[in-house]
Amino acid sequence: MLVRVMHRVGLRSTHFHVLSLMSVVLCLGLWIRAKTVDQSMRGNAERRALFTGLWPPTLWLIGDSLRELE
Repeated sequence: MLVRVMHRVGLRSTHFHVLSLMSVVLCLGLWIRAKTVDQSMRGNAERRALFTGLWPPTLWLIGDSLRELE
């Protein structure tokens, strides 16, 4: 049902696949940046990178669901 609503709004599978790949790049960027921050703040920066790393599979699967509807 939610996938149909997203399709009616104009979101397509390509949008979510690109977002998934961009979130991988964002995760890597945050991870690299975490290595440059102070030791006391490094743990929080690494957790932020790991949290962002959880997004790609979800976004990719949403894109796959939209592709099946298309």
